[in-house]
Amino acid sequence: MKYDLIVVGAGVLGTFHAYHAARLGKNVLLLDKDQQQKGSSTQNFGQVVPSGLSSEWNKYGQRSLVHYLELQQKADFTIRQHGSVYIASDDAEQGLLEELREKHTEEGYESLMFSKKGIVERFPDLNPDYIKSGLFYPQELSVDPRQMVHRISDYLNETGMVHVRYNHKVVATIQKMVGCDVEIENGTTYESEQVIICCGYSFKTLYPAFFAESNIIISKLQMLKTKPLTNINLKSNILTGLTIRRYESFTECPSFEALETPDRYQELKEKGIHILFKQADDGSIIIGDSHEYAGINGLSELGCDSKPEIDDLIMKEARRILNLPEDCIAERWAGFYGQHEDDIFVHDVERNIKIITGIGGKGMTSSSGYAEASIRSLYQI
Repeated sequence: MKYDLIVVGAGVLGTFHAYHAARLGKNVLLLDKDQQQKGSSTQNFGQVVPSGLSSEWNKYGQRSLVHYLELQQKADFTIRQHGSVYIASDDAEQGLLEELREKHTEEGYESLMFSKKGIVERFPDLNPDYIKSGLFYPQELSVDPRQMVHRISDYLNETGMVHVRYNHKVVATIQKMVGCDVEIENGTTYESEQVIICCGYSFKTLYPAFFAESNIIISKLQMLKTKPLTNINLKSNILTGLTIRRYESFTECPSFEALETPDRYQELKEKGIHILFKQADDGSIIIGDSHEYAGINGLSELGCDSKPEIDDLIMKEARRILNLPEDCIAERWAGFYGQHEDDIFVHDVERNIKIITGIGGKGMTSSSGYAEASIRSLYQI
């Protein structure tokens, strides 16, 4: 069988490229090297928060919200519309919230500003001494990152929209006079008109020399997950003062350039730490995260294990915001993603073979909206 499109890599970016091509009636094959997806698409918070993105990427994030809700009507992909709230802890952070709300209002993106009293009433489990005010985005979503992409790809395969094959490690893509071939490690070859490579942070198999010159960097993040805490109800994605000082949407606000870093944040900022909370249906809470960076081959330099000293810093700040019981952590892990200075890395390595990767930490939020635009551009629609 000859396919219209083969997508290499079944993370959220690759899966949504396959999904949007299939929606256009294309015959699509989605390949992944592992038994099921892992890596960036399953190691993250599962927060879908366009509010944190730059103006350009916010548009992709808003389209992703639409796609997620459409998908959730067809099956349970763990998508929940509980909204997101940014909690300001001081005057400077509150000022940024007010500026972002004004900016998003002008752009037609809905938000609600809450006083300290309003946040305390809505989120009584948060420490009121931390809270100055909050900005709430009611349309934003959360997903279970360990299940969502698996469920979507399984759905695409079971409904026949996309042919999905796991344990298919692609070792070569070959441009031909017409179309191209994709060769699997076991020697199997598939034919296609087009190939898109969404390889996450796997850069050593396909085009390693090319990736070495790409200026992609690797980010390592540390996260923790609590035991089910049924006495706490966070309701929404919780993003805090350090997030306000970090996310791209706030860097576009007028007062950001004059923002000073208080002493209490200095060490946290050096480790790239900002505090997020996302509560799952069973009551467990994901807490994090930190950011360390290295070159494209820097996984060995960064190490795959969590560093206890970073976890301790995360938990110390987390407990300043949320009253967490002692000995509540059930899991600790490090996640990784590739990112690029141009927000995403896109390159035509051959006439019909395109690399799309390095989307950074915005993959869960914006991949679907971006992939929709990418596929429409590929087919000149």
